[in-house]
Amino acid sequence: MAEHEEDVLGKAYDARLMRRLLGYLRPYSPQVAVAFGALVGGSALQLAQPYLMKVAIDRYIARHDPSGLQWVALGFLAVLLGSFVFEFVQTYVLQYVGQRIMFDMRMQIYGHLQRVDVQYYDQNPVGRLMTRVTTDVDVLNDLFASGVVSVFGDVFTLTGIMIVLLQMDWQLALVAFSVLPLIVLITQWFRRNVRDSYRTVRVWIAKINAFLQEHIGGIATVQLFRREAWTFARFDAIDRGHRDANIDSIFYYAVFYPAIEVTAALATALIIWYGGAQVLAGALTLGTLVAFIQYSHRFFRPISDISEKFNLLQSAMASSERIFRLLDTQPTIVSGSGLTAQGLRPAIGDVRPDEAAPVAPSPAAGRQPPATSCQPPAGIVFDHVWFAYSGEEYVLKDVSFHVEPGRRIGVVGATGAGKSTVINLLMRFYDVSRGRILVDGVDIREMGLGDLRARFSLVLQDVQLFSGTIASNIRLGSTATDGQVRQAAEAVHASGFIDRLPKGLASEVGERGASLSVGQKQLLSFARALAFDPRVLVLDEATSSVDTDTELLIRDALKVLMTGRTTIAIAHRLSTIQDMDRILVFHKGELRESGAHQELLARRGIYYRLYQLQYKEQEAAV
Repeated sequence: MAEHEEDVLGKAYDARLMRRLLGYLRPYSPQVAVAFGALVGGSALQLAQPYLMKVAIDRYIARHDPSGLQWVALGFLAVLLGSFVFEFVQTYVLQYVGQRIMFDMRMQIYGHLQRVDVQYYDQNPVGRLMTRVTTDVDVLNDLFASGVVSVFGDVFTLTGIMIVLLQMDWQLALVAFSVLPLIVLITQWFRRNVRDSYRTVRVWIAKINAFLQEHIGGIATVQLFRREAWTFARFDAIDRGHRDANIDSIFYYAVFYPAIEVTAALATALIIWYGGAQVLAGALTLGTLVAFIQYSHRFFRPISDISEKFNLLQSAMASSERIFRLLDTQPTIVSGSGLTAQGLRPAIGDVRPDEAAPVAPSPAAGRQPPATSCQPPAGIVFDHVWFAYSGEEYVLKDVSFHVEPGRRIGVVGATGAGKSTVINLLMRFYDVSRGRILVDGVDIREMGLGDLRARFSLVLQDVQLFSGTIASNIRLGSTATDGQVRQAAEAVHASGFIDRLPKGLASEVGERGASLSVGQKQLLSFARALAFDPRVLVLDEATSSVDTDTELLIRDALKVLMTGRTTIAIAHRLSTIQDMDRILVFHKGELRESGAHQELLARRGIYYRLYQLQYKEQEAAV
């Protein structure tokens, strides 16, 4: 399933992905160099400790000469203090760099999410995108903070120990290395099985996240239909699967680490057996034998660390692949591109030259031109617009109409007629498939997205409020002063319920306005639109969720809001658009009728039938 994308882990190591990941380290190259130096220094000091023990035994203890032991002890103490300093520097700097990279990457992903098209969100669940910004970035932080650089330390330690042992006594070194084939077999068994186990755990985590997102978000419906027991049982099954998968992974870890310890003990036993005989024969010093035993203990620790980091590398490659797939998704709707969603120039109208910069229409767009204006702006034009969300199933078919500046236009039609699609295309959330849309004579694909959308204020049926105060939600997208915010709230009659709140405009809204009623949230959306002072007001079923009394208040506010502005209102209730200058009637993606209210009733067409149906419904309700 789509929400379980995590079950594809990919390669354990991908050079292409690693190169891109290492690119995030470049801005912090000095810090990485410091950490690498500390790591090498710490590894070197780790190699020094057994050698100091060898010196103490062979030079002083074996010869019954205590004169130099204090210097060896001081050297050993200095090595320990140095190891502490190097370990501190390495840990602090790597964690610091990891946090900085995690910050940079999250900001890059979030910035990219703000630029991708609305259509991308139609195809990708929000939970999956949140996972990219949170969980996947955390995995990469672990890679940078304790994986990439520290692996070099483990390799350096292993190499150093092998060189030292071979120089001290190559025959005894070969005896110690004789267990390496066994180590390789154990490690390969662990890596192969733990990879499958890890994949299973990730799949169950994805299932848990998907289930929680769906059922906690819909908890009211779950409780309404008394589905608590069923959802609990379903979550219990998913949670058990996750638990069992983790228990399976615990088994492999429980076998691996003791197996490494047993192998290390076997190596130690071989060193004691062969080396002890060499000491008794006088071919090897006791200090060398002790040093060999200590080096062998240090030799197997990096091997187990590297094996454990295989999981980290595996997870990092999977997370980076998902993150880069998101970052590589190029927006198809960009400022001033002049292109359709398919990358082609529109087939209708004159061919326009490519332009590097967006074209800005007249600053008076959407407003009624002054009487002294010689050439009024052209308003909004839909020119033979066709659009399909996917394939050839067109939602709009050859739609053409003209909205003059300052005029009020109503848009009506049955569900699925294409009304909201008109708004989506006008806001350029999607690009037309064929045809073009003009604002003041300029194709909106040639305009900057910010410049285009700054001309509109969109009021939707489902109001989106953000955590913060009442005032901050009204001021959203505008630079309105406190006085203007208060004025806007009073104009749409929202001040009545706002003044009853404990802190008035400074009252907290809460997530998605949970503490407010549907009607109150709708009034705030109207206040927000008024505070924004738009040139074009767009209403998409904006009064369908309010009661009749509130609707009457909103109608009064809309008269003030629509004065001198172009207004496009999509309405389900025909009563809200009867006094519009013109009404567009859509049916099955086509613009079938256009005219004033009385004119359309006189035609006795689609609009007349819609009006009759609603009139009968109102009579029945009474």
